[in-house]
Amino acid sequence: MMLPPAESDIVTVEAGTDPRWESLVTSRSTSVFQSPPWLRVLSSTYDLPVRARLLVGTDGAPEAGVLYAEIEDFMDPRISSLPFSDYCDPIAGDLRTWRLLADPLIAKGHTIDLRCMDGNVVSSDERFEVVARAAWHGVDLERDVDDIWAQIHSSARRAIRKADTAGLKVTTASTKEELRAFYDLHLSIRKYKYRLLAQPFRFFERIWDEFIQEERGFLVLATLDGQAIGGILFLEWQGALYYKFNASDRSSLSVRPNDRLIWEGIKIAKSRGLGLMDFGLSDLDQEGLMRYKRKYATQEKAIAHFRYSPAGSPSTADRMARSVLHELTGLLVDDAVPDEVTERAGDLLYRFFV
Repeated sequence: MMLPPAESDIVTVEAGTDPRWESLVTSRSTSVFQSPPWLRVLSSTYDLPVRARLLVGTDGAPEAGVLYAEIEDFMDPRISSLPFSDYCDPIAGDLRTWRLLADPLIAKGHTIDLRCMDGNVVSSDERFEVVARAAWHGVDLERDVDDIWAQIHSSARRAIRKADTAGLKVTTASTKEELRAFYDLHLSIRKYKYRLLAQPFRFFERIWDEFIQEERGFLVLATLDGQAIGGILFLEWQGALYYKFNASDRSSLSVRPNDRLIWEGIKIAKSRGLGLMDFGLSDLDQEGLMRYKRKYATQEKAIAHFRYSPAGSPSTADRMARSVLHELTGLLVDDAVPDEVTERAGDLLYRFFV
């Protein structure tokens, strides 16, 4: 078996812009969360350096790598791979290679968090423990549309027909004004259903610039009587369509905009020759969300949240800071708080939810 190069053949690069990272991820089967456009969205929105440690061969070509962001704020310093991403597997074919990439990060003495597909090489590293698991769902699109229609659950087919009968209109967004209409729905559902802050609008503007304008994705909107009542933001990468953000008007769910939007996404994906719809991460306590995705899904896997915890972590100060952040969030998503204040709070605070 060929051994990986020595430590001297490891380099650290700015992953969103360095051609060596792009070369690595475009030559392997990788996710949108490893793609340079996604990394640039994170970096530009949150002023967050996203780096990669790359193992390079004697010819300088990258052979393996891991993404990471070093976070320094009012909580304990920490390393994440990768913030605000469903999963982000290291590209390392064996444990020896993984250790070459990870050891200098561990030597920093900070907590390290990774979300990977279960069974990744990290699961063989005894220094990391699994602190949580989540579900992943996918839809095989390597079939004709009629076969996909026949495979989805009968309740989904009824919902799609109901949306059409109700006069729901589905369009593909072409302006940032339409993106803003989607964001208003997103902010509302985050605040009033989940009692959480939303990522800032500038995050979605960056996605628009890096993905939608570059034809790496699209936003589909559902309107009823001229009013936007739902939307899904899809991203594309390496022949897959990623269901990344969904939002809808809670008072209009009876006309089933979400099912109709998913079906539209499937049809557009087929027209673009894509082979998979990635439904992304669902926490295991989100039973309703998982049931919903299973109406369409043909694949289900596990995502594991791995953590390296150095001695003494988290500190008392870190625990106190996280408690205050949680309480502050609760205050800022109260019904009595104007939505514009809640939006500004997300713009200010969301970067700390790592």
